[in-house]
Amino acid sequence: MLSATYNLFRNAILGEQQVICTYEGRHRELCPHIIGTKDGREQALLYQFAGESSSGLKPDGSSDNWRCVRVDELSDISVRKAEGEWHTASNYSAMQTCVDKIDVKVEAKGA
Repeated sequence: MLSATYNLFRNAILGEQQVICTYEGRHRELCPHIIGTKDGREQALLYQFAGESSSGLKPDGSSDNWRCVRVDELSDISVRKAEGEWHTASNYSAMQTCVDKIDVKVEAKGA
């Protein structure tokens, strides 16, 4: 059975909606790209475009802003209902190692 958080992120991916949440005690603003499982745990690949990060946040569009997270470690989650700009990086690819069983993903633009 999928968690409520998983379903929220899944729907955000399908609608290409921004998500605001807390991860590792830091405020994050994200565009989720892939959700599924890795080794049986719910996991997601997210692009962080604003907020805080322990590794520092690079300029929007940087390939350094990808985040691989365990869904059960996210909290204080909300979805931006208004249409917000979609953020990603040019190196987005389904050939990633964050999620081994992909449920849904955003299709790469221009690929």
